[in-house]
Amino acid sequence: MRHLTPTAQRRQPTVTTSVVRFTVAGVVVTLALAVVLGALARSAGLEQGMRSAERVARVVAHGVVVPLLGPALVDADEAARARLRTDVAAVAASSPVTGLSVLADDGEVLWSDDRSLVGQQVDLPAEAREALAEGSVVSAVVDGDRPGTSDGTLLEVYVGVRDSSGRPLLVDVHQDHAAVMDEASAAWWTFAPPSLAALLLLQLVQVPFAWRLARQVREHQESEAAALQWAVDASEAERRRIAGEVHDGVVQDLTGITFELDAARRSRTGGEDDPELVTRTADRLRQSVAELRTLLVDLNPPRLPDAGLGPALDVLADGLRRSGARVDLDVRDADRLPRPVAALLYRCALEALRNVSAHSGAGHVEITVRHAGRYATLVVDDDGRGFDEALLAARGAHGHVGLQSLGDRLAAVGGTLTAASAPGDGTRLLVRVPLDLAGSSAPLTAAVAEGTGGSR
Repeated sequence: MRHLTPTAQRRQPTVTTSVVRFTVAGVVVTLALAVVLGALARSAGLEQGMRSAERVARVVAHGVVVPLLGPALVDADEAARARLRTDVAAVAASSPVTGLSVLADDGEVLWSDDRSLVGQQVDLPAEAREALAEGSVVSAVVDGDRPGTSDGTLLEVYVGVRDSSGRPLLVDVHQDHAAVMDEASAAWWTFAPPSLAALLLLQLVQVPFAWRLARQVREHQESEAAALQWAVDASEAERRRIAGEVHDGVVQDLTGITFELDAARRSRTGGEDDPELVTRTADRLRQSVAELRTLLVDLNPPRLPDAGLGPALDVLADGLRRSGARVDLDVRDADRLPRPVAALLYRCALEALRNVSAHSGAGHVEITVRHAGRYATLVVDDDGRGFDEALLAARGAHGHVGLQSLGDRLAAVGGTLTAASAPGDGTRLLVRVPLDLAGSSAPLTAAVAEGTGGSR
């Protein structure tokens, strides 16, 4: 017996391996998403920190500096400058502000918490000129060595203002860039861990479903492999059976006819033919032709006719009637059955009636089709010679795969076959097929409904 061992089938991963691969892939994707979410959260935090720094600069510029921007400060009045220095120091003590300067539109430093800068002329960067011209708030990150900063990097926020005389001035507010980064990190820690935890929880929830799905896929693959192996085994057994029947039946008959004709040819006298020999030879040839036709049907079993199960069973019954048997047919429910179910019942009836015709010698046969609940049933009763059920397994080992093979086909789709018989007491064959056969896998259904023939 040949067993199928395709390379793809041998290399199928186990359920555990499939689930582990799924889990590892899910964890990798989860970590990648966590990195992306973390980067987005950090970017959002940095953006939020920049906006917060700009709001602080605006409040300091308009709430602290602008009220003191009078002629006294511009004219280098020491009292006005000291008052501004005191207010700025108070703000710096309770905020990220590390320094502040007031510049004219030509770049002259009019006031600064760093007294060494007062009176110097500086080049205004593009951001400062933009803020000065439009009276807006613009920020820029610059490298520096400003005391009070954590990493030596400043965040300069330029605020365009006007003094009491309407003169445009620029307030340069220095803030610790590290403080802004700390705010971004705080946003990362606020959003990233919960998001990562949610993704990991989702992955853990998916693992049982992945395990169940992998098991179902594996069971389906094993079922298909078993069905394919069964089809191969049944085909090989059927070929052996047909070869044996051809060798033991038709070949022997034709050989006997050949010998008989050859002997008659050698012994005939006067050129006269033997009418009885011709008649006997013609009968035996017709019988051989009939046997060959039966074998052809076995090799290519007929499909369910388009007319339906009822008319198809009526045709089979007529064949039995022509052989001299009385057949009672009750197929009132046949037209209510789905076609896949009807096709399988027809295949079972064909097999059963072939056994009745070939082996039972029955004089009376009853065929009944019923639609009961979730199943369709076929019952074939005959009053023939019957058979010994204990011998079925032994005969199946020698290639007689009819009833045994039929039972395997039905079991593959959730049906059953029950054969009750005893020598001299006839046979009762009961077939049950689920009505939802149409929802089963198409290849398996086709293999069951259109499988090879066999004998009891």
